[in-house]
Amino acid sequence: MTPPDDAQARVAAVLPGAAMLGLLVPPGSRPVPATALADEAWTAELLELRALTARTDDRRVLATLWWYSASLVLVGPALAGLVAGRRLSARLADTTLHLVGDLPYAATSRSATGDVAADLGESLAAVVAVVARAGGVREAPLRAIATDSLANKLLALGRARGDVAAVTSLAAPLARAAGLPAPRWVEAGGQVFTRRASCCLAWRMPHEVVCTSCPRRDPAERQVLLEDTAARMP
Repeated sequence: MTPPDDAQARVAAVLPGAAMLGLLVPPGSRPVPATALADEAWTAELLELRALTARTDDRRVLATLWWYSASLVLVGPALAGLVAGRRLSARLADTTLHLVGDLPYAATSRSATGDVAADLGESLAAVVAVVARAGGVREAPLRAIATDSLANKLLALGRARGDVAAVTSLAAPLARAAGLPAPRWVEAGGQVFTRRASCCLAWRMPHEVVCTSCPRRDPAERQVLLEDTAARMP
């Protein structure tokens, strides 16, 4: 596992809410090299362990939910570095995930030495291929999740910087360079939200419901729910 340099600390220092953005290591977390995500045996074992606590043994659901969480954390350092003007590597070999239980809560990385967007695309493609095989899932839905994670992380970074429009404008060129579907946005109640292209399959879990922004919802119903969410935002 390659230890991070101090570049990410400098990025986190200029981004309000860095802990919530997954840029600070949570106390008591377990470091895992991001290269493990591209290891099929490690991923298969992780999904087996998650089946013991997730109230389902549906590998497709387990893999999709895992990637929904992991991708949002994995893209964090590289995107935060671009927003803060201090490039951080998107290479798996340069990145460490920090897990609480079996879920990633933060990621740390080193200064970038190459093309961040191209490296991001390579990293995401490598993990998507492995998660697809381990979970028996098609790659296309997992790439859509990666697009939504990129969009959601940039949206969170834009809110932290107080300039959503400028930060989210990075999404389309980044997605294109990384070989991902184009991110989409929707306005509701004066706020910008990701118009999701992916479903996390949480509704397939016992006692769970369809997410507010899920593309499975009727568009009019989803808009009303997002407007209600916007009304409760600070």
